Amino acid sequence: MSSHPITEDDLHGFVDHLLDSARRSEVQTYLDAHPEIAARIAAFSHQREALRVAAAPIADEPIPPQLNVRHLMEGRRRSQASSWRSMAASVLLLVVVGGAGGWSLRGTVVERSETSGIAALAQEAAYTFNVYGVDRSHPVEFGPTDKAQLVSWISSRTGRTVSVPDLTASGYAFMGGRLVATPHGAAGLLMYSNGQGQRLAMLARPMTIDRDTRMSEHSYGDINGVTWASKGTGFSLVGPAPADLLHPIADEVRRQEAGRI
Repeated sequence: MSSHPITEDDLHGFVDHLLDSARRSEVQTYLDAHPEIAARIAAFSHQREALRVAAAPIADEPIPPQLNVRHLMEGRRRSQASSWRSMAASVLLLVVVGGAGGWSLRGTVVERSETSGIAALAQEAAYTFNVYGVDRSHPVEFGPTDKAQLVSWISSRTGRTVSVPDLTASGYAFMGGRLVATPHGAAGLLMYSNGQGQRLAMLARPMTIDRDTRMSEHSYGDINGVTWASKGTGFSLVGPAPADLLHPIADEVRRQEAGRI
């Protein structure tokens, strides 16, 4: 552990992906030990990614300084989430009208995100995959040989007994997993990979509403998913594979979970 305390600037840099690998690792360790702060940072990260997904056709163009995460976080501390959304919408409108930095709406409408229930879980899974699913150096905290330790850790932090579904029959091998923070508390992330290097991930967490919900398909940018809930635990299987290929795998996960429960 570093002797240098974690500052707000470090948290800003973590969300903006501006930290070097060593400092990013220190911030991640700090967040793992402070779930209430981790949930706040996860919410900012999700909002940041939501804007990117909504503005996908113009994502490669420069982002106006008004949308810098530090700017948004300072605004959040002065108000609640609703005022943040109003500010973001106003900034986007100003950008459209003024043409700042070449940005324009180009027919894209930013819709208000679902903030609870099964829709929130689906969104969280997609955004989490965008962070860890593409990470080639450190996508998981515990590897496949540490499965028992991973299950114990996730179960103790989420209050739900989790298991690791066996997806080898579907062509996917278990890579490992980690505990992640969401705006609705801790969640377990399990990662899988097939022989071509394509990855899938399953996010699982407790549900306060939509505790028993049938499967539904969703898509956020290039990430597809199938999400459902059973007996108070929500599951979302996500990845770049088409939804019609994900659904049979999700059915197998649900079958194994039903047999365990």
